[in-house]
This record gives sequence, structure tokens and C-alpha cells, in this order.
Amino acid sequence: MTIARIILIAALALPSTVALSAPAAEPMRFKSEAIELPTSERIFPDGPGAEAINNNCVACHSAGMVLTQPKLTKAQWTETVNKMVHVYKAPVDPADAAAIVDYLTALKPAP
Repeated sequence: MTIARIILIAALALPSTVALSAPAAEPMRFKSEAIELPTSERIFPDGPGAEAINNNCVACHSAGMVLTQPKLTKAQWTETVNKMVHVYKAPVDPADAAAIVDYLTALKPAP
């Protein structure tokens, strides 16, 4: 007895309510959703580099979010800014990166 004949006999022995093929999948449906993001007018306090950080960082982060981060060393702030630029593709002007690091290091000095 061939395998095809065994399969045919087994299929004929199935009750008529058993489906032999998968049901057609429902088509994927998309719908529009409206969300409202929080807004903030808060900016970084004045000081050397404040213009650089306000011009570059508040496009993605609120000042409040950054200001609640832990105190970091200059090397750690440099690593963080480099990650934002190179990993997350933040549109930070390269001329402003050092000013941003200096500003954050002075504003939130590590213990």
C-alpha cells in the first residue's frame, strides 16, 4: 500500500466535520489612533552651554527628564551624548557635543 493511498483512506475515515485545510486567515486591518503627547515649555537653566543643550536635546527629551538623571562624570556624560548621536541618531550638531557634555557635567557633577 502506498503512502498516498494510506493518506486517502485516513482522510475518508475522518468525520465530515473535520476540516482538512486551514481556514482562511482574516485580513490584517489597520486603524488610525490619535494620541496626545505631553508638552513642556521647560528649558535648561542658563549657563555656559545652555543654548547648545536647549537647541539639540529638547527636540527628543524634556529638560525635566534630563535633569532627573543621576549625577555622572564627564566621561559618563560624554559616553551618553555619543550614544545619543551614534546609536539613536540624534541630530546633535557636532560642534555642540562638547558644550553639552560640559554643561551637564557642571550642572550635575558626580560626587
